Amino acid sequence: MHLHYGPRGRGARALGVGLALVASLALARLAAAQAPLTPERRLARDVYQQLIDINTTDSADGTTDAANAMAERLRAAGFPAADVQVLVPPGNDRRGNLVARLHGSDASRKPILLLAHLDVVEAKKEDWSSDLDPFHLTEKDGFFYGRGTTDDKAMAAIFVANLIRFKQEHFVPDRDIILALTADEEGGDFNGVSWLLQVHPDLVAADFGLNEGGGGELRQGKHVANKVGTAEKVYLDFTLQATNPGGHSSVPKKDNAIYHLAGALTRLADFSFPAQLNETTRTYFERMAPIEGGETGAEMRAAARGDAAAIARLSANPVYNALLRTTCVATLLSGGHAPNALPQRATANVNCRLLPGTDPRQVQATLERVFADSAVEVTPVAAAKPSPPSPLRPDVFGPIEAITQAMWPGTAVVPSMSTGASDGLFFRQRGIPIYGVSGLFAELGDGHAHGRDERLSVPAFYDGQEFLYRLVKAYTTPRT
Repeated sequence: MHLHYGPRGRGARALGVGLALVASLALARLAAAQAPLTPERRLARDVYQQLIDINTTDSADGTTDAANAMAERLRAAGFPAADVQVLVPPGNDRRGNLVARLHGSDASRKPILLLAHLDVVEAKKEDWSSDLDPFHLTEKDGFFYGRGTTDDKAMAAIFVANLIRFKQEHFVPDRDIILALTADEEGGDFNGVSWLLQVHPDLVAADFGLNEGGGGELRQGKHVANKVGTAEKVYLDFTLQATNPGGHSSVPKKDNAIYHLAGALTRLADFSFPAQLNETTRTYFERMAPIEGGETGAEMRAAARGDAAAIARLSANPVYNALLRTTCVATLLSGGHAPNALPQRATANVNCRLLPGTDPRQVQATLERVFADSAVEVTPVAAAKPSPPSPLRPDVFGPIEAITQAMWPGTAVVPSMSTGASDGLFFRQRGIPIYGVSGLFAELGDGHAHGRDERLSVPAFYDGQEFLYRLVKAYTTPRT
């Protein structure tokens, strides 16, 4: 390969600087990983190890063993048994949820909630690198590896360790702190948050809560944005179906179920819902603009002002497009019943992610207009579960911004909307704002959540522990 480096080898020097930066970051990670641990960090690591080593997938042990293990730690640290409960839905003894409470001095103030889920997605050892076991925490090359290291056992371990630290310090908050470690966030029939809100709502009622759904962004090792999830899109599937009497394939005709469905899907591929900004996405583009800089930053500023041309150009990026509008995409397809027969039925699943506040019925009506004259029926698979965005409350964001600047000067705090979903939606439906914030930083795409060799950097874990320790204290330190 021949490389043209430009005048005076600037490209070569830039490449050398980049490689040097990568090497220095790797060395820094290794140095942090090898440094002696403080008692607080040792505790967090031990809890992390214990949680990762318990297989909490739906096909294995579920979450009850992990909930009991965390309950034992809290009781051993001095939490009264009455304040540490493992709650299991009747007839589902593998779907245990832990709810614990550290009592505060002012019963008139509503509690804050620390929310994390114990369940993880499936993983097979043969799918991972040969020296890694998804259900054993491995510390290697400056990273922690294991299923759930990023989603979501890091936050669960940190919350448990920090609550124990508060107890060891004899810290008395000015309001109750509730910890909820739950089941079936990743899927399953007995979602822990939904069940707790239905059966034990008083145990988890709070002024607001902290959850996954945020996280920090690194760029070549530099902390650039601490994202706070304040909203999430609404999941909704539709079935598209075309039917036909069929017939013998030796006598084809234009009236064909597969052709009708294919035509409808072609129309869907060419269609876009209108762009719409909300408080979260407008602020997101405003605060990300100086981070991105250049042409992209200018487009973000313009888009935040509602500039249609800038919005159209940003929409060429799938990530920005998903933040700007409701999206619907074909994800499953089936048709026909025999290779020598005209199809009697053809179906597709269309997965939609709705902007908060969007009426699902209007989305269905829009799709029906798009598919008009395509001879397909549009049917919701299940009811949507909408939730309102959490407001950008100064009393919530103020401490996040102050601690972010203290730990990582110059790092922006950026509200964000998740294009996926979390259990925060169930609390938002009940009027309890949830904020996705963790202080866990990573390079884009580095965590491998739900995938092979899931990992979190060692320094990021301990920084996240310190960030959340300071943040919860800031929300609950008695005022003088």
